[in-house]
Amino acid sequence: MTMTLIGQYDSPFVRRVGIALTLYHLPFRQEPWSVFADADRIRAHSPLTRVPVLVLEDGESLIDSHMILDHLDSLVPPAQALFPRAGAARRRALRTAALAAGLGDKAVALFFELQLHKNPSEVFVHRCRAQIADSLAALEADLAGQSGAFWNGSAPGHADIAVACVWRHATDAHPGLVDPAVYPTLARLCDRLEALPVFRSIAQPFVAPV
Repeated sequence: MTMTLIGQYDSPFVRRVGIALTLYHLPFRQEPWSVFADADRIRAHSPLTRVPVLVLEDGESLIDSHMILDHLDSLVPPAQALFPRAGAARRRALRTAALAAGLGDKAVALFFELQLHKNPSEVFVHRCRAQIADSLAALEADLAGQSGAFWNGSAPGHADIAVACVWRHATDAHPGLVDPAVYPTLARLCDRLEALPVFRSIAQPFVAPV
């Protein structure tokens, strides 16, 4: 029995887990369930009815992408883990991933506010857009200050993957919201990662929930 990843790859949170599983060569199958159309099936594994969910071989369900990645890191040799194990490098990578995850949450919230409400709250929309812009600016400045091409050194780690997945989601779900010219270092990073075979295989066009 292999692990089962529940969720669709247009979610940046599901996608980052699928990419990590693939990079770690851990066998898994994907159930591309929608949090709307397949809510009852997802609820059976997570009372939050959120994705991703990773169902382990023994039937235990892990929820939240960071929790799932923490578990996956424990399954590989320390030198192969995509989060640094300790020290300043680990704190930096965790902070970057947390910023990316928060940015992703705001992009999702903004989408639902604009799509599900006949009269979206201008205050809420402005706040979400400001939070997204501020987070991108912080990530751009931090990456531009790194000596290498990635936060994790010479190869991409969980932090880089999280940023690229969120960038793809935000630009797909909100065309025109993110101007690559304003964040050139992030744009180059995301272009490099999206060109990798694992990013091309673990991907899908954005599909508006119904």
